[in-house]
Amino acid sequence: MDRTSLIRTLADDVLLADGGTGAALLAAGMPASGCVEVLNTQEPHRVEDLHGAFVEAGARLVITNTFGANRVRLAPHGLGSRVAELNEAGVLAARRAGAHLVGGSMGPLGIRLAPYGRLSPDEAFDAYREQAASLASAGVDLFVIETQSDLREMERALAATRAAAPDLAVLISATFTRDDRTPLGSTPEQVATRLVELGADAIGVNCGEGPAQMLRVVQAMVPVAEGTPLAARPNAGGPARAAGRVVYPATPSYVAEHAVAAVAEGATIVGGCCGTGPEHTTAIALALRDGRASFPPEPRASHRLRRPISASVAPTALQRALGDRRFVIAVEMEPPRSTSVAMLVAAAGTLREAGADVVDVADSPMAKMRMSAWAACRTIQEEAGIETVLHFPTRGRNLLRLQGDLLGAHALGIRNVFVCVGDPVAIGEYPHSLNDVDVTATGMLELVTSGFNEGRDRLGSTIGEPTSFFVGAAVSPAAIALDREVRLLQRKVDAGASFLLSQPVFDVARLRELRGAYLRTTGRELDVPLVAGVLPLVSARHAVFLHNEVPGVAIPDDVLSRMEAAGEDPWRVGRAIALELIDDLRAEGAAGIYLMPQFGRYDMAADIVEAVRA
Repeated sequence: MDRTSLIRTLADDVLLADGGTGAALLAAGMPASGCVEVLNTQEPHRVEDLHGAFVEAGARLVITNTFGANRVRLAPHGLGSRVAELNEAGVLAARRAGAHLVGGSMGPLGIRLAPYGRLSPDEAFDAYREQAASLASAGVDLFVIETQSDLREMERALAATRAAAPDLAVLISATFTRDDRTPLGSTPEQVATRLVELGADAIGVNCGEGPAQMLRVVQAMVPVAEGTPLAARPNAGGPARAAGRVVYPATPSYVAEHAVAAVAEGATIVGGCCGTGPEHTTAIALALRDGRASFPPEPRASHRLRRPISASVAPTALQRALGDRRFVIAVEMEPPRSTSVAMLVAAAGTLREAGADVVDVADSPMAKMRMSAWAACRTIQEEAGIETVLHFPTRGRNLLRLQGDLLGAHALGIRNVFVCVGDPVAIGEYPHSLNDVDVTATGMLELVTSGFNEGRDRLGSTIGEPTSFFVGAAVSPAAIALDREVRLLQRKVDAGASFLLSQPVFDVARLRELRGAYLRTTGRELDVPLVAGVLPLVSARHAVFLHNEVPGVAIPDDVLSRMEAAGEDPWRVGRAIALELIDDLRAEGAAGIYLMPQFGRYDMAADIVEAVRA
């Protein structure tokens, strides 16, 4: 169906789509970890019968069982070479079922686009184009790009379908979380505005938290859709787990009433998604015929704080790993400059999947305004499922606030704390702000280890239950005045530092010199676990800047020369240098690495983490 025909069809009547094909196949016994698209060739009659049931229930638009039939999602199942076969079989099953219109389903690729994931925009484009070409060759009437969460991925998907079949209409729909934002933080208004700008033929919402949310999203999209047809295909309520299966509670009549309400608000394509079966489609068809909607729209849900994580006396995951002498991988992240944490969480999840142990969250790095680090830590731990280390600078905080912030962090379940002085505000965006330091880094370590962890504040008054912070300190192996650095390090160790994070190391000889100087000065080995800083270089200019302008960073001449000779692929060389260095640091006895990705390239960090784990 070309774009003009789609608009003409929707101008004449509401288009009723089918329900949740993939979820229905899973509910019928397909393993949740399986690939439902393979049923298009293994059990085509099973797929065809389900489509036929939706057609009999009144659906005029049948969406193919090809949601995950792209090379990226098929690859883990060993099916990456069968994209064309599975898509063509999916279209054939829908045609045989008697569908009036066949929409070729194209779900998200399942891997975030760089820099928050590890898939390049070009790779995403190629995967979508390959699938779109297969669907178009098999004879779909339109493309249905659905359950999308990333506007950049939607842009790639739309461009790919246009390249594969420029005359076919494209419906793009996004999915939203409980706060009525996409998983990457976009509002319905932002999604609708961008999709209209991109030239989508129809836009909308599918999946998500159920019919009530769907109606809210439609209401938000209508004013900015500029007449572009809107689709509303909700799940049958918010998904829940029961007996190892995902279940959806909304009844057919409830889904149907919301479908009628969505049409009243301006939707011209309605149907269902996960948990909606032929019985829901029948109810929607009857309700549309009768025009039933007997309830008022539900108000937008308020944003409530979740219950805090309770403190525990068990060791943290970082503490256990260092105690067991496992090679630790920590990755530094910066909090966002806004209230949206979706991209931060997505990147943290990518790092966790790659094999990182903890995420280190910097506090106002380079004295630039950012979300509070402890809020970012809590969000990452709760939503990305990876432990964090809170950077806790003393600069700019008086003693009263320092202690209050510590209590608050502990109440939020943040127990790994890295104490440092912090970047001076003179180098940042607010150079005239207060730059006071009530407590040195050593004093702060003592406040935590000998005070809070013993149940007392700085004045000796009780704080009730003692805290259980695992606290670390900074060290600079490349410091110009190494003797002074060693004396500072000795005070930090004596104050109770349980681990050390170093400035970037580019030559393991510096680490060896630090250990030797510490032994000479103190008469004892440096036995505190040292997690060595690794800063991957991305270009020759980057390397020269770090070497000349960043205190505590010294890059050997041979490394500078290698980056200078890297040519058009500097990251390949920078990656190789980082991996070689990590091998040397491990051999030298470093307890782990503290990876510092540059320019927000968390995809590059994940690549290094995965290579180290391999």
